[in-house]
Amino acid sequence: MFRRATAVLLSPLAHGRQASFWRGLLLAGSIAALGLWLAELPRLRGWGLSALTLAIVLGMLAGNSFFPAIAKSTAAGVDFSRSRLLRLGIILYGFRITFQQIGEVGVAGLIIDAAMVASVFALAVTLGPRWLGVDRQTAMLIGAGSAICGAAAVMATEPVVRAPAHKVSVAVATVVVFGTVAMFLYPWLYPYLGMDAHAYGVYAGSTIHEVAQVIVAGNAVDQTAAASAVIEKMLRVMLLAPFLLLLGWALRRGRGRVAATGTPLAVPWFALGFIAVCGFNSLQLLPASWVEGIVRIDTALLAMAMAALGLRTHAGAIRQAGIRPLLLAAALFLFLLTGGWAVNVAVARWFQLAF
Repeated sequence: MFRRATAVLLSPLAHGRQASFWRGLLLAGSIAALGLWLAELPRLRGWGLSALTLAIVLGMLAGNSFFPAIAKSTAAGVDFSRSRLLRLGIILYGFRITFQQIGEVGVAGLIIDAAMVASVFALAVTLGPRWLGVDRQTAMLIGAGSAICGAAAVMATEPVVRAPAHKVSVAVATVVVFGTVAMFLYPWLYPYLGMDAHAYGVYAGSTIHEVAQVIVAGNAVDQTAAASAVIEKMLRVMLLAPFLLLLGWALRRGRGRVAATGTPLAVPWFALGFIAVCGFNSLQLLPASWVEGIVRIDTALLAMAMAALGLRTHAGAIRQAGIRPLLLAAALFLFLLTGGWAVNVAVARWFQLAF
């Protein structure tokens, strides 16, 4: 049995696909381990640089230096880390959160998310085609990515609008660029926002593009901000399903060239898994030492996902996107930054007065 397993691992097929998987996993793991080690250094800890932030920065440095030369031989493992490990990390993140904390976000958080998704997408499909000359399909893809959950929303929206591959690539590039900017900008702005850590987390979760970027922006402040940011973001991610249903219905009724017939609905299962783990954690059935160990494993998984995301973030993405889609994505980013802050403050004040 052992010899047979060894023969399979050493076969040409294993040396190809499996070797790419393990090499990529090792590369992401090595970068993550370096980020985890650097985060423990007193000076870097004093600067507020978390392991996740350092992992994605190191990944970006590698991604724009030596990684292109070994991309083909490591692609399977890097992409697995960027997608599957990220989703697993998000699910296990539920062990840091309870339903009591979710209740603190509550109806106000859901109202904020719904307002941001609707307003950002409406702005994208209005501003892009009418004022910036961006075609409607690209505008919808960029709008979905900016409004909900970055590249994942772009990929989920693509079969609904039936956009060609190059438009999907442009949309993904723009949301990655501005989501990365937000990830570093928000923690720097935190002292000037007039928000406590919980409110900042809600603001970050309701306005930053990717789930991974929200995690980094929240952790850069503290655990309270990180918890509320992830909860708010997951509520926003779960709006993806009704958004796709409504978009498909609207396109079917429209008379434009874009049709959406017979398209499957993408369900964000990892978001449901996150909520399930939160519920389990709320019951406090596991010993505290077990939960602490799971949280450590989760941090390592998320660091690997951050490293892989950094490896796939290339400077060429800006050139690939072109100026007009970038201008649209920039306008949406500024609206998320400023309009999102206004929506968060207004809803919070309304709830204080009403309740």
